[in-house]
Formats: sequence, structure tokens, C-alpha cells
Amino acid sequence: MTQAVDTLILGAGAAGMMCAAHSGGRTLVIDHARAPGEKIRISGGGRCNFTNLHTAPENFLSRNPHFCKSALARYTQWDVIDLVGRHGIAWHEKTLGQLFCDGRSTQIVGMLVDEMRRAGAELWLSTQLADLSHDGDRFHATLEREGAQQAITARNLVLATGGKSIPGMGATGMACDIAQRFGHALTETRPALVPLTFSDAPFAALSGTALPVRASCGGAAFEEAALFTHRGLSGPAILQISSYWREGDGIALDLDPGGTLYDDLRAERQRHGRRNFTTALSQHLPARLVTNLAPALDLSGNLADQSDARLGQIVGALRDWRLKPTGSEGYRTAEVMLGGIDTAGLSSATMESRHLPGLYAIGEAVDVTGWLGGYNFQWAWASGHAAGQAIAARAAQRG
Repeated sequence: MTQAVDTLILGAGAAGMMCAAHSGGRTLVIDHARAPGEKIRISGGGRCNFTNLHTAPENFLSRNPHFCKSALARYTQWDVIDLVGRHGIAWHEKTLGQLFCDGRSTQIVGMLVDEMRRAGAELWLSTQLADLSHDGDRFHATLEREGAQQAITARNLVLATGGKSIPGMGATGMACDIAQRFGHALTETRPALVPLTFSDAPFAALSGTALPVRASCGGAAFEEAALFTHRGLSGPAILQISSYWREGDGIALDLDPGGTLYDDLRAERQRHGRRNFTTALSQHLPARLVTNLAPALDLSGNLADQSDARLGQIVGALRDWRLKPTGSEGYRTAEVMLGGIDTAGLSSATMESRHLPGLYAIGEAVDVTGWLGGYNFQWAWASGHAAGQAIAARAAQRG
């Protein structure tokens, strides 16, 4: 027997559940997982960095940098904070405007499930999409659930299955594949917010060492921590710059982002000139890193042996350390997918397809990718809200 709904939402993640909370009518949300919001659950070390106080369009990458403006303006970080507050979820600001739950990220999942239930939306878990078509009027889906197939018809279809990041949790390119089948173009997709790797493992001896840096690549720069790993580089600064990095590109690390090292070493030379240079430098940079860099920079001798020119040369090298990654850790550890469904085929106000009325795409699958720090969740909330409200408004017009 075929079941008719007004809206079928593929994906019970942040964007999909937010959309369901606002779309009204008979809404069905399906997900292959056994629990909703699995990426929410693991995010932020289990505390969910659910938004960022500094959210603005310039914090997002897209072929069309203007596309995200409408949705972000109509559902802001302050709206999210208000929603979280209404559900009694305590939160705190960590750094750089990043907001985290005081408790567990499952509180955010529970909030969204409550909002969906209040709106009357139905949630089917452990459900697979077996077939999908459109007859010119409605979408026809065949779902596999509890060992049986269920036919569904829907006036609206929302693609909210996310991107390819973290395939171990079942992530696929389904949303992109469906959009392409219905006439949408895709922009290049690639892992983003991901550790960078080096083929010769030059930093294996430094694994676990972290320090503040300014990482630059592709015209962008981020001043946060970098972490050396067995395979390369990670940490917030590296994850951020990875969204701008392409194979064959180099990156530059400023190991003295505060710009005080030269003056500090000159002052120390006056007080402790007989101190070994590497010992003195190790008071400002991790000792293991200094030892690793010593041969290339010739850090021999005492502080007193270093002229102003020599100090300037060494500090200059430390402030412009050029490296050339050979790859990244890929979708396995990437926090998001860069690129996706081309925004040229979508309405920025409603997230509806310009090619097929009733088809909507939201969240990570769309070619809008945020910086690290809660920005991608804010895009999920904003794009899901935009689509949900548009669906509800059209239903109201139909009466």
C-alpha cells in the first residue's frame, strides 16, 4: 500500500531535522542509521560546537560566495542560541566564538527530535532508499524498512543526507547523485577540514607536538594551533587551511605568530649570552621541534655568537617555514565535504531546485562549506530552516 506524505526528507542530521521542525504538514524523515543525528553526537568531542558567535558570509567557501547570505541572515546564530536556551541546554564559549554544550551533544539531538515531534513530523530510522522517481507531479520512493518495502509518494523531496565525510558512519554522495539525476550540476568535491600528509613522514619524531602558528595557503591565513602527527600535520590551523589547499600547493607556517621572538632573543642575549642557542630557542618553541630544525637552520653556538643579522635570518625562516604536503587524510577523517550541488541551480531564499519544483537541497551536500568552529552547523540550521519555511509557506498558499 502506498503512503502519501507532503514532504519526504532524506537524512536525519542537523539540516534534515531542522527542516522537518519547520516544514509543517505530513513530513516523513528517513535515515539509514539506527539513531538520529549521528554526526551531531560525535561532534565537538561529544559536546557539539553548535554555532559560532562570529558567523558571517565570509566564513564560508562556495563558488558563489553570495549564495549563503539569505539563509544565514534569516536564521542566525542568535536564533540558535535562543532555541538551545528554550530547551534548557547549558552552553559555554570556548575560543574564537565557538559555542559548546556544557553537557553532551546528545542534548542537541534530543532538542531537534523534540522540535520535530512538536511539528508532527514522523521519523523512520534503519531505513534505506531503494528507488526514487518523479512523475511530473510527485516524487515516488521505495523504502526498505524492517525487512519490508514501503512505497511513498511526496509532493516535496528534501536532500539532507550530507556529504562524503566520515564514510565509516555511512556517509555517501547520495544527495549529490540524486541532484545530478534530476538535472543539477555539481562543483568539485573534496575533503575539507582535514589533516594534511607528507609522503616521507618527516614529522614522525614530532608526533604529538603542538604549538600556535599562523598557517597560510591560497590567499587565506589562520592563526591557531598546529599539531604534528606521524603522517603530517593536523590541529585547528591546519584543518582550516586544508579547505584552501590543493594538491601541488605549498603551505607556509609562521611559528612566531605574535611576532615577538626576534626581540625576545636579542634581550635574552644581553642577559644570558653564554646560553646554548638551541636551549634558548627551546624556551619559545617546543624543544623537539627545535632539535628537528637545528640541522637545517644551523642553530649551533651560544646566543652571544648570534649577530642581529643572524638572529633576523633565523627568525625569518621560522616565520616563513615553507612545506609541501603530498595529500590529506581524505574523507575518512575530514569533518566536511567541500563543494557539492552547484548553487546556481538552487534558490538562495528557499533552497528549492530551479529545475524541479518541490526538490530541495540543504546542508553539507550544497556547495557551501564553513570554517572550523561551528560554522557548518550554522549553515545546516539556516539552510534547513529556509527550506522548511518555504515548504510550509507554499502549503499555506495551497490551502
